[in-house]
Amino acid sequence: MARYTDSVCQQCRREGIKLYLKGSRCESPKCAIERRDAPPGMHNRRGKQSEYGVRLREKQKLKRFYGVLERQFRRYFALASRSTENTGEVLLSILERRLDNVIHRIGFAPSRASARQLVGHGHVLVNGKHCNVASILLKAGDTVAIKSRPGSVQLVKLNQQSHPQPIPDFLEIVGAEPPEGRLTRLPTRQDVDPRLTKEKELHENLIIEFCSR
Repeated sequence: MARYTDSVCQQCRREGIKLYLKGSRCESPKCAIERRDAPPGMHNRRGKQSEYGVRLREKQKLKRFYGVLERQFRRYFALASRSTENTGEVLLSILERRLDNVIHRIGFAPSRASARQLVGHGHVLVNGKHCNVASILLKAGDTVAIKSRPGSVQLVKLNQQSHPQPIPDFLEIVGAEPPEGRLTRLPTRQDVDPRLTKEKELHENLIIEFCSR
């Protein structure tokens, strides 16, 4: 499985906003963008961005926030383009339906990277079956549960106690021993993680324009 191995804090500094890639660390004074709010690298000039640059940064911001690589993102865009509904909203819905995102937003992991680790290490069941692919897309009615092993349950309960967070409307907790949640419906534009639009508004139309070139 391909993954980004460089410093994720550089991604936040490059985009100029917090992408919350390190869980609780991003809310602390140790956050890199709080300590040095400047793009990484030695030679940086803050000139006026071109129209291409504005659209590229929007695409990179969304892609990095959800922790997907370029090939994955292009595949999701192609899937959204085939829909008869608004392409931008469908793209956001697809990203919200990823297994790692669902595990994070339902409170089982402090970040999407931690959620991917939970899945990859075999702690997760989807509809009662073992799953180690963090990128699968869930459907309405699908359940996500933690295996009933002491180590697996302890990991999730520790996060729920130390990093409580509100659960979005399209998800619900249906079991506590072991922790289990359900995707009650497909997420919409209003269900997008509010931290993505906390500092700067998300313009998915610019992303669609960039990917449609």
